[in-house]
Amino acid sequence: MRKQLLILAVLALTCTELTASKKMDIKTIASGYFSAKTIHGIDPIPGTDQYARISDDGKQIIQNSFKTGKQTAVLFDVNKTIGEKITKFDGYILSPKGDKFLIQTNTEKVYRHSFKADYYIYTIKSTKLERLSDGGKQQVPLWSPDGNQIAFVRDNNLFLIKLLYDNAESQVTKDGKFNETINGIPDWVNEEEFGNNRSFCFNGDGTMLCWIKYDESKVKSYSLQMFKGKHPTRNEYSTYPGEYSYKYPKAGEDNSVVSAWSFDIKSRQTKKLNVPSDNDSYMPRIKMTNDPLRIIVYTMNRHQDELNLYAVNPRSTTAQLLIKEKADCYIQEQAMADIIIGRSTILLPSDRDGYMQIYLYNQNGTMIRKIGDGKHDITSIYGYNEENGDVYYQAAALNPHDRQVFVSHKNGKVERLTDQEGWNSAIFSGDYQFFINTWSNYNTPYTFTLRSQKGKVLSVLLDNSKLKVKMAEYGWSKREPFTFTTSEGISLDGWMLKPNNFDPSHKYPVILFQYSGPGSQQVVDSWKAGSLGNGGAFDQYLVQQGFIVVCVDGRGTGGRGAKFEKCIYQQMGVLESKDQVETALWLGNQTYIDKQHIGIWGWSFGGFNTLMSMSEGRNVFYAGVAVAPPTDWRYYDTIYTERYMRTPKENPQGYDNSPIGWANKLNGKLLICHGLADDNVHPQNTFEYTESLIEADKDFSELLYTNRNHSIYGGNTRNHLMRQIANFFITNLK
Repeated sequence: MRKQLLILAVLALTCTELTASKKMDIKTIASGYFSAKTIHGIDPIPGTDQYARISDDGKQIIQNSFKTGKQTAVLFDVNKTIGEKITKFDGYILSPKGDKFLIQTNTEKVYRHSFKADYYIYTIKSTKLERLSDGGKQQVPLWSPDGNQIAFVRDNNLFLIKLLYDNAESQVTKDGKFNETINGIPDWVNEEEFGNNRSFCFNGDGTMLCWIKYDESKVKSYSLQMFKGKHPTRNEYSTYPGEYSYKYPKAGEDNSVVSAWSFDIKSRQTKKLNVPSDNDSYMPRIKMTNDPLRIIVYTMNRHQDELNLYAVNPRSTTAQLLIKEKADCYIQEQAMADIIIGRSTILLPSDRDGYMQIYLYNQNGTMIRKIGDGKHDITSIYGYNEENGDVYYQAAALNPHDRQVFVSHKNGKVERLTDQEGWNSAIFSGDYQFFINTWSNYNTPYTFTLRSQKGKVLSVLLDNSKLKVKMAEYGWSKREPFTFTTSEGISLDGWMLKPNNFDPSHKYPVILFQYSGPGSQQVVDSWKAGSLGNGGAFDQYLVQQGFIVVCVDGRGTGGRGAKFEKCIYQQMGVLESKDQVETALWLGNQTYIDKQHIGIWGWSFGGFNTLMSMSEGRNVFYAGVAVAPPTDWRYYDTIYTERYMRTPKENPQGYDNSPIGWANKLNGKLLICHGLADDNVHPQNTFEYTESLIEADKDFSELLYTNRNHSIYGGNTRNHLMRQIANFFITNLK
C-alpha cells in the first residue's frame, strides 16, 4: 500500500512539473520573443478592391485581393530588377497611376517621425530600378498628382525630379541651412508635437509646388553631449566627447517664424503666400486640393485654442478663411491630424459639443452635417466615400476602453461594422467595398480578418496562433478590468494582473504602472495595454515574481470626453498624481494587497507623474521608478507644454507644481533613469531634479544611458534597463 501511495505521489509530482508554466526572463522579453505578428505596409490601391503590401520576408511588394485575401500579383522583387540592384528595402510609395513605386532603402532615423533614405524609382511593367537622386539621401519624397514629377527635401531645401525629362533634377530653394532655415519639412518641435514630417504639397495639376518655411534662427539651441559608446561605436569621440546642437524652443521662448510659399515649376517664380498669421502663429499643415488654384493651409494661434483653415491661391497668393475652429482650453491634436481634405468636402473632428465628433463641410466652408451622437468620442476617421456620402470611422461607443468601426450614411443612419468587443481598427479598400479589420483585447493578440462592406468576415489573414501557444506555455495571467470611486467622487477605471496561483488570503506587493498624459489611454481592451509593448510581457514577468500589476487611467486621460480630459488644464500633474495616490489607497483597502509595499513607475509623462505621485503628500508609495521624466515644464517644448499650461509667464504657479518644486516632499525609494542623448525630454530634467533632491537631502538611485535617446534602446540597453526596473522593485517591495 505504501509503495502504491509513493508511486501515485511521484506521478502527481511529475504531472505537476509537466504542466507547470515556463519561467520568463528579461533577456527573452527584450529579444522580442513575445512580439505579435502583424501585416505591415498595407496600401489600398485607389479605386480598386486590391491592396499592396510588403511580403513576409521583406523582399517583395505583393498585390492582394481585399475580397479573398489571396495574392494576385508580385509588383516588386529585389531579386528581379533591371538597372540598379538592392538587397533589401524598408518601405515604398505607390504612384498616383499605380504604375511605379518609390522604393525606400538605407533608412537613417533623424527624430521621432523624420528620417533620411536612399530612394529608387521602380517601373512595375519594365522592372527597371533607378536612383531618384545621386546628390545624397532624401526626405519625404512626394509624387505629383499626374505621377510625372517627384519633389523631396535634402539638407533643408526642396528639390524636383521630372520623369518626362530623363529624371532631370532641379533645386527649388537654396536658402535652407541647418539650425537656421528649413523648407518643406517641420522643425523639431512642429514634427514632434503636431505629428507630421512633411510640410509641402503640389497643387492640383502639378504645375506648382507649395511649402512652409521655418525660420528658426532666433530659436535657442540645446546641446547633447555624445560619447564613443558601443552599439554603435562613435570612434570620432574616442578621446574627447562631441556634441549635437539643434534648435529646441522651451516653454515661453521663441518659436520658428513660419511662412507659406509657392513655386511655379514652368516659370520658376517663387512667391510668398499671404496667409494671415503673426510671428507667434503655427502652420501645422499644408494640403493639396483637386483645384489647381486652391491649396489648404492650417494656422493655429500660440495658445492653440483656435484653428483656421485657409483656401490659398498659389498663383495670386490670396487667402480666404474657410473654417475657424475654437475650443475651450485647447484644440486636441487629433482634431488637426485627422482632418480629411476630399475632392469637394472637408471632414473636421472637433470636441466643441463635449465629445470628439466629425463635422462635414463643403470646400467653401459651409457645414453639411455632423457625424456622431454626442455621447462618446469618435477616435479615428478611416475615409469618406464622396460618391454616396458614407463616412467610415472608429469610436469608443460601447465604453471608453473599447473601439468599434462604424459607417454613417448620408441619411444619418449609423451601422456598426465590427462585432467583437475589444479594440477594432480598419483599413478600407479604395472602392470602400471591403476592409481589413485588426482586432485584439486585453488577453488576445492581434487577429487580422478580411470583411465585406457590411462587416461580414470573409477570411482570417493572421491570428497569432503561435504567440497564443507561447502565452500558454509561460502561464500568462489574464488582465482583469475594475472600476472604483475616489474620495473626491471620481470614477476611475483600471486593469489588474494577479499571479496564476493567486491566494485571496495572501497579501501581495503591488506595482502600479501608468502614463497619465493628456488624452492618452493605458486602460484599453487591447493587446497594446501594458508596459513596454509585446502585450505587456514585462508585466507578466513581474507577476511571475509575485507582484500584482495594476494600471489606472486618472483624470486628464482620453476616451471619456473633453471635460474629463481638459480638467487638468494649467495644472498638469496635480489631479493626475491625486488619482494615482487614490488608486494606492483603494488598493490598500483590499484584503489581498500589502499596502506597505506599493510601488509606482512610468516613462516620460509617466515618469513625471511617478515623481509627482511620490511627492503628493499622502505617502502611499514605498518605491518608484521614473524613466526619462520631465521634472519642470519650463524645460520642455513650447507646443506641447503651452497647449496644456500656457506660458511660464502666464501661469507661474502651475509650473511650480513640478517634481523639482515638490522635491522636498519626495517619499519612498526612487530610481531615476535617463538617456544622455534624449532629444525629447532633455537630460537637463534629471540633472536639475537630482540636484534638488540632494539639496533636500533625499536619497535616490540614478542610471544614465550613454548616447541613448528618449526610447533608451540599442545594443543590450533595453535588456539592462528592464532588469534594473524589475530588480529595484524586487529588492524594495518584497
